[in-house]
Amino acid sequence: MKENHIRKPDWLKVKFPAGESYARIDRYHRLNGLNSVCRSAACPNQGECWSQGTATFMILGTICSRHCRFCNVASGQLEPPDPEESRKVAKAIYELELNHAVITTVTRDDLSDGGASQFVALIREIRKLTSECRIELLISDLQGNWEALSTILTEKPDILGHNVETVPRLYSQVRPEAEYQRSLSLLAEVHRQDSEIITKSGLMLGMGETEEEVLQVMADLREHHCQLLTLGQYLAPSRHHFPVQRYVTPQQFSTYAEKGLALGFAHVESGPLVRSSYHAEEQYDASQRGLHG
Repeated sequence: MKENHIRKPDWLKVKFPAGESYARIDRYHRLNGLNSVCRSAACPNQGECWSQGTATFMILGTICSRHCRFCNVASGQLEPPDPEESRKVAKAIYELELNHAVITTVTRDDLSDGGASQFVALIREIRKLTSECRIELLISDLQGNWEALSTILTEKPDILGHNVETVPRLYSQVRPEAEYQRSLSLLAEVHRQDSEIITKSGLMLGMGETEEEVLQVMADLREHHCQLLTLGQYLAPSRHHFPVQRYVTPQQFSTYAEKGLALGFAHVESGPLVRSSYHAEEQYDASQRGLHG
């Protein structure tokens, strides 16, 4: 697809990172060698979230086994999981006094369980240190390994997220190693194995999808028991990545949120700068009101 040089609108401007809390989290990551999707994925909300004292940790290294054209996470030589990673991340969550921890991962198709055992170890380490912290996971599709998924669910994370990322028509162009139906099936499998665990997914808009396609994906997610939805604007990390096709207006994001709630999502976080973990704690609280009135 030809590169699209579209001027970025004013509503996508973000504040420069600053503040005591931002500096504390930034310093902690650097001193302890922790990986954060905030940096690796070039998230536009890093300044805001860190300034508010929240962060998303990324486990299983910084190198992904897949080659999605929208993602800023690097691909390359994969290394064995760090046996100390779970302890270090749990210690960080405890010492940073987080009430809602979000943990995501690079995709590790080279591992027989897709990295599920590392999630299990981390949840156990977190709960050794604190019973107050809510745990939200954002996992890969595990290549459809539902036994591996079951080991994660046995540890009872509060939220289990897996992003479909875009509409199925664009998969071959932007995430050729993924399968749309497999992602939907994972969300349904979470609900089948443990309906008490909240399921969550997300899309990035502006890659060439139509409104009808977005609404169909939203309907598909509801049919597969997804309860929380995030919708945000795709921003190409560099000129070598898949180009932005359009900038979706804040008004259109609001319309999608309304239609998502009408479909039965417990909460829809929809806006140009929204990402999976953006306002994650507030998303959870809103979902509880949506699920339980």
